[in-house]
Amino acid sequence: MLRTLDFIFFGWIVNLFYPEYYRPKYGYQRYYILVFQYLIPQKLFRLNPKVKWPVHFTSKVMAAENIKKGILCDPGDNINNYIQANNGILFGSNIELGPGVSIISANHASDNLRKHKDAKPIHIGNNVWIGANTTILPEVKIGNNVIIGANSLVSKNIPDNSIAVGNPCKVIKEKEPYKEDFSKIIFNKKVPKNFIDF
Repeated sequence: MLRTLDFIFFGWIVNLFYPEYYRPKYGYQRYYILVFQYLIPQKLFRLNPKVKWPVHFTSKVMAAENIKKGILCDPGDNINNYIQANNGILFGSNIELGPGVSIISANHASDNLRKHKDAKPIHIGNNVWIGANTTILPEVKIGNNVIIGANSLVSKNIPDNSIAVGNPCKVIKEKEPYKEDFSKIIFNKKVPKNFIDF
């Protein structure tokens, strides 16, 4: 009953202000929390105001217009995330970032610190968990069904179905297939067809 009231009173506000927010309708995050801890700082106090999904007030998302993402993925929704997408970041679906994760798509030019160097976008596949305080550097590709251990520095590509850790980050073992059945999830709003099968 309380979940339903939460959705009735606050869910419509969340869906209105966050057009790219696709999560389970119930059981993921209380809507009143999204309104008071995310939406008000973003929209009223102008912390990450152009981002179309919830970003925690302690996190920073730069060049959000260069981010493409799937469902069950809200870059910057955890505490102290730093997402810099000057050269673009492509997130798949079902991605979770631990606290303190940094994803940096562009380095500064060595001869002019006010300029960023052009680079290929970062690609992060589907069903990926990135552990706390991990840093992902420009041009990296992380495959599908990957776990990156906490405090890792990802400077090279990580293949599908891997568990990788360290500085520099290296694959330490193969990961078993991802088994969650997404067809059973009732989402907070209708999911676009291109995101249904991932």
